[in-house]
Amino acid sequence: MKTKITQLLLLILICTMPVLAQMSNRKAEKEERRVAKEKEIAALIESKNFEFRANRAIPTGFRSVDLTTNPNFIRFSPDSIVSEMPFFGRAYTVPYGGDAGLKFEGKPELFKIGKKKKNYSVEAKVKADNDFYTLNLTISFEGSSSMSVTCNNRASISYNGEIYPQEKPKGRK
Repeated sequence: MKTKITQLLLLILICTMPVLAQMSNRKAEKEERRVAKEKEIAALIESKNFEFRANRAIPTGFRSVDLTTNPNFIRFSPDSIVSEMPFFGRAYTVPYGGDAGLKFEGKPELFKIGKKKKNYSVEAKVKADNDFYTLNLTISFEGSSSMSVTCNNRASISYNGEIYPQEKPKGRK
């Protein structure tokens, strides 16, 4: 009777060993992907040339808006910041023609990048043609980001999204 119990335990042990080995391989692969993503994000931040793309807008006093089907970006570099973001919320003064988004381009008066324990922070201040924008971007080591935009002529708005390498503008032929 003891030999049958021993054989059964030995059989169960042999059957579970590959599963345990496979689980540790999956954990190791997941950790390798996480470390590779962290290195990619660190390289993007160090280059100071990256693009923020939002997937959700959170206007002050309104419901959040899904932006996954709405193309948008803010391109950051020490020389210029270009924004093509939608705006939802209260506008105090609107430029002639009723431009509906946060569309601006300008040389940043302040462009500061810092590293904290769990994330990077980017602070930029840009004076555009018709307004002054303060951009605060928080980037996790995995790439997910949140950004708040404060300006003089509109209520503040926040965005959630991710950062990517800058895409080159497509030239017309």
